[in-house]
Amino acid sequence: MKRRTVHLAFALASLALAVPVVLQALRLQQAVTVNRAIAQAADPATQAGDFAEARFAHAQALARTGGYEAALAAHKALVQRESGPLRAAALYNLGNLHLRQALRIGAGEALPLVELAKQGYRDALRADPGDWDARYNLERALALSPEIDTQVDEDQEPPVVERERTITTAPAMRTDLP
Repeated sequence: MKRRTVHLAFALASLALAVPVVLQALRLQQAVTVNRAIAQAADPATQAGDFAEARFAHAQALARTGGYEAALAAHKALVQRESGPLRAAALYNLGNLHLRQALRIGAGEALPLVELAKQGYRDALRADPGDWDARYNLERALALSPEIDTQVDEDQEPPVVERERTITTAPAMRTDLP
């Protein structure tokens, strides 16, 4: 009888430990499948896969090869479909796309793209306020095109601030000190 309970306890313990092993094996298999899809999507000539990570890798590959319009469409599709950290990364990359394109083209045509880049970085910061890369790039975009809060008309003179006149009560400086 005692031998039977020991074997039963061993079987239950083995079964209880086998369940997490099987779950981890399934997660590993899924990770391998996602990584394979990402590797295939990294080629800009191929189609993006079913996984969001693969679509993100495909959008990055398009941006890397210089296909601005295709990369823009891929990143916008990611922003619309996804949520969480992948959406924040897509918003950041969307701002980068606009800023790179603005730096490539002439100064006269770059202003709308710089504004779009600033909006992309602001959206990325709303999604992830701790993204220091988005903060830095927003500062760079603001340096290229600073924002003006209020515009002063040429007819209007700036308001003059009157200074208060006060009588100082501090003693005069002593001349015998070094």
